[in-house]
Amino acid sequence: MNTQENILGYEKLPRLLRSFAVPSIIAMLVSSLYNVVDQIFIGQGVGYLGNAATNVSYPLTTICLAIALLIGIGSASRYSLYLGADQKDRAASIVGNGISMMMICGILYAILIEIFQHPLLTAFGATEEIMHYALDYTRITAVGMPFLIITNGISNLARADGSPKYSMTCMLVGAIINTILDPIFIFIFHMGVTGAAIATVTGQFFSCLMALRYIPKFQQVKLKKSHFGVHISQWGANVTLGLSSSLNQLAITLVQVVLNNSLTYYGAMSAYGKDIPLAACGIVMKTNSLLLAVIIGISQGLQPIIGFNYGAKKYDRVRKAYRLAIICDLLISAVGFCMFQFFPRQIISVFGSGDSAYMAFAVRFMRIFLFMILLNGVQMISSNFFAAIGKPLKGMVLSLTRQVLFLIPLLLILPLFWGLDGILFAGPVADFSAFVVTTLLIMKEMKHMRKMPSQA
Repeated sequence: MNTQENILGYEKLPRLLRSFAVPSIIAMLVSSLYNVVDQIFIGQGVGYLGNAATNVSYPLTTICLAIALLIGIGSASRYSLYLGADQKDRAASIVGNGISMMMICGILYAILIEIFQHPLLTAFGATEEIMHYALDYTRITAVGMPFLIITNGISNLARADGSPKYSMTCMLVGAIINTILDPIFIFIFHMGVTGAAIATVTGQFFSCLMALRYIPKFQQVKLKKSHFGVHISQWGANVTLGLSSSLNQLAITLVQVVLNNSLTYYGAMSAYGKDIPLAACGIVMKTNSLLLAVIIGISQGLQPIIGFNYGAKKYDRVRKAYRLAIICDLLISAVGFCMFQFFPRQIISVFGSGDSAYMAFAVRFMRIFLFMILLNGVQMISSNFFAAIGKPLKGMVLSLTRQVLFLIPLLLILPLFWGLDGILFAGPVADFSAFVVTTLLIMKEMKHMRKMPSQA
């Protein structure tokens, strides 16, 4: 039996989740550190206007990650399901088509950024003061977008193949290179945001090379040239299962655009001006991205466990694995909540200094906007859970709840009554509302799963 040959089908769940989630968490943290490290060194070497510039260009990176998740999570989910069903040739075809799709989409996305970068940055909220910084940064980082898509996509497939540590190593190599080069280019060669961008792309290039080296090393399947085709039906199926994770990233991008423009609009009417709220938001969102990286890492580590056991009809293991992941998420989120509420000034100071108005707004932004962060991870893990069991529509609904159905309308409505404060309070209200919807959908799914005939 395939479930007896693959550890996903028989290993104890705490040990299994730890072995898959920890490398995934490290990989996601490393991925987030690309932008956070840039933010820290740019803040120290250029100032808060440089941080504001990287903030308005960051939606391009989140779109890139959305493409990577669309292909990577979709391919990995189908790969796990077919491995669980012991259909290895079909699983190999999924891998080959997924990798081809990553390369083609990565190149097309980079070309589009280079052509339309100025109107895109304007739409993302760039002001006249920071536009030249944003253009310098984006012009170079666009080159690294194909590397980022390929690395993240293959990392998901490697994790589903039973190699979570290799997946982690791919990201770690690039992060180390980026961290070493950032201070050299910014402080020694005085290249500013251009130097930070070159460091980022260099790290991404070497991560991509590491990821490509895994192609002939797949353990569960043997890849052939015939598997690396362009089959639209395969692409469509991969996209369907990766849609919930991708939409979550795209929704984050849309939120960033609305948030940036709202902050500059209402900031201009306040004592803070346009640039302080924009810069403070960038710091808070990048800091929060580290906590979200841990939660996403848990979710990605959970995906092959859920997918394989669901495909093998071991539904009791599916339910227990989900519960274990949620417990881990809540414990980690509790630590994040305490950090954001009790040490915001210390966290913000790491990213450089500013005047008293900047620091006061940034501290207030972090405390209020992230007040319900404890509940945020439940929605993210549950969204990927539905994708892993082959129910992308429910996953898509959950992906849209927090960002699109709740947060964006609140960002547009609440400031009409409370100005900048309305923007701050939109975050916790949206988080709580999404948690309620997620809980209802998960309870219904678990009740249904208990009625399904399960394999021993």
